[in-house]
Amino acid sequence: MHRLAVSVFCALISPASDALWNNPYPESQAKENVLYSSFSERPKHLDPVRSYSAGEYAFIAQIYEPPLQYHFLQRPYVLVPLTAVNMPRVTYIGADGEILAGDAPVTDIAFSEYEIRIQPGIRYQPHPALARNEHGEYIYHALSPAQIKQVHELGDFKHTGSRELTAMDYMYQIKRMANPRLHSPIAGVMAQYIVGFSELSERLETAQADLEDGAYLDLRRFRIAGVTIVDRYTYRIRIHGKYPQFLYWQAMPFFAPLPWEAERFYAQPGLRDKNITLDWYPIGTGPFMLTENNPNLRMVLARNPNFHGEKFPDVGEMGGHEDMLLADNGRPMPFLDRAVYSLEKESIPRWNKFLQGFYDNSGLTSDSFDQAIQFNPQGDATLTAQMGERGVRLSTAVATSIYYMGFNYLHPVLGGGSERARNLRHAISIAVDFEEFISIFRNGRGIAAHGPIPPGIFGHRQGQAGINPYVYDWVDGRARRKPLAVAKKLLREAGYANGIDNTTGKPLALHFEAIGSGPDEKARLNWMRKQFRKLGIQLIVRATDYNRFRDKMLKGKGEIFLWGWNADYPDPENFLFLLYGPNSKAKNNGENASNYARPEFDRLFAQMKNMDNGIERMRLIDEMVTIARRDAPWMWGFHPQDFSLHHAWVRNTKPNLMANNTLKYVRIDPELRAAKRGLWNQPVLWPLVLAGALLAISLIPAFVSFRRRERSTAL
Repeated sequence: MHRLAVSVFCALISPASDALWNNPYPESQAKENVLYSSFSERPKHLDPVRSYSAGEYAFIAQIYEPPLQYHFLQRPYVLVPLTAVNMPRVTYIGADGEILAGDAPVTDIAFSEYEIRIQPGIRYQPHPALARNEHGEYIYHALSPAQIKQVHELGDFKHTGSRELTAMDYMYQIKRMANPRLHSPIAGVMAQYIVGFSELSERLETAQADLEDGAYLDLRRFRIAGVTIVDRYTYRIRIHGKYPQFLYWQAMPFFAPLPWEAERFYAQPGLRDKNITLDWYPIGTGPFMLTENNPNLRMVLARNPNFHGEKFPDVGEMGGHEDMLLADNGRPMPFLDRAVYSLEKESIPRWNKFLQGFYDNSGLTSDSFDQAIQFNPQGDATLTAQMGERGVRLSTAVATSIYYMGFNYLHPVLGGGSERARNLRHAISIAVDFEEFISIFRNGRGIAAHGPIPPGIFGHRQGQAGINPYVYDWVDGRARRKPLAVAKKLLREAGYANGIDNTTGKPLALHFEAIGSGPDEKARLNWMRKQFRKLGIQLIVRATDYNRFRDKMLKGKGEIFLWGWNADYPDPENFLFLLYGPNSKAKNNGENASNYARPEFDRLFAQMKNMDNGIERMRLIDEMVTIARRDAPWMWGFHPQDFSLHHAWVRNTKPNLMANNTLKYVRIDPELRAAKRGLWNQPVLWPLVLAGALLAISLIPAFVSFRRRERSTAL
């Protein structure tokens, strides 16, 4: 009996094979060319005309191909062709229809026309919407209720088809953008520029008035004046005036092509009820296609068998050679066969799976930061010894975004252009130590801002030329925040010595508009009060939810607030417009949340916004930033720094904060990954052995007693 128990116990603790006990994936996939990663929130829109979030772009940017893209390696960010043969040809047209020179004054330009020619031979991924029979008829465009009843997901359709990408598909997508039923988030912006966009939108709204929601409306029947087809592979887009930033929009999924057949297919009654929609199953020409969409479990991107091909770039940053990244120079992409994304809502399980090698990359949260990152004496972030031993690599990049603390320029004490108000704002700007904020609340992930334009964007100045002289001094080759004594002197000159209003004799009390609650927010607010207390100013926190906060800002009732902005495209106009007077949030519902207004700044902005990058544009930007620093409508805050970790078997991971279609560049070494997983996930058996031994020992008295009873019964 005891021999049988021991045998069973030994069998339980002995691995039957080399398979990992804790592997969340099938063992048969251990050495497959697959990237494993995670996502935390289900995508809401996978339709490129509706999607506008980073989580959604992580998927659709690998599937859809606009005509342009950002160069993967070069910095500053550079646009290059994707499906286009060359960069678009731009023609400037006067009010009388005459063709103007490329350097024509902006005021003379009535229209800009972009001619885009795409590469022949590009084909769509296999998809049921494009399936045809031997007679050329679409198989699934007129499904009966009985047929629809038999399908539950896109893969249930037996046949798929493909066809060549044409210029008409790009035109069709622009028409979809104008369709009011689709609620494209950039429709309002495009209506300002694309000729005939607003008129088309009105006609589509009228045409759909009598249609059921979701019913198919063939947009090919409707004309848009500003988009014309030259030939099968060439189209033109005409916009009002000069708007160089229009090129940046051509690198976003909004302007990716869509075949009319897909919209016709998905509009059939009954498919929407089964989540067989464009928002669930995209169709594109990119290197990957979505083969599994179960947002409550996992999403899978697989190599598109019809992909037209693209080679890894052969030029690195600023034309230099980055040996590690250029090792794949000229090789065909994509390198991966699949990418599997698992739903992980909690940060700790996600981090543990990264440490075990089951996720190939990871971001950093406060829970995992100290385990992964340490700072050297120079203040630079480096990996801890544990991460170094595992071969983990750290990628960092300053984000093309800014978090700023704004003053309401309409406020009677904080606002306006008086010297008294400026001195008060400068005093507070010196006292609020954003370097300390970055260290305490962001684990050092960020750099203090000296103006509105982040690094990597044209107009950002480095070094001494880029410091804010009202808040910083240049000392020993670096910017140093001015002493608190300077802030107190400015406060005294503003009429608030030691925080007391010299006209009323009362303490100066200001209000901070806070959003959210919880321990982290409480710590940040306590820190904020401490910064103002340095000057003797009482900071009163008015906490509210985001909707109430927005309402208060729209009415111009806020005083001091913290907000941020991420770049839509890498152009200074996308940041400087946050200070443009006519964009006032309180007056015009714009993005100028501080309601800053300075006629000279606005005049320079109007000159600068549609200029091409060059010496003259840089001069105007410098003037604008100088004015804004002097007026201080913001405490300039900080530019966040993105940290990401990658295992040694992952290659080509250079951060690109503007491009979203970077999965095609990634290469992995599955053999190395399998070996490391095996090394890091050895089962720890001694607790089982010890528990078994203790169990066996505890059973000995009972066994002896049992044997005695057996013998006495026999006697």
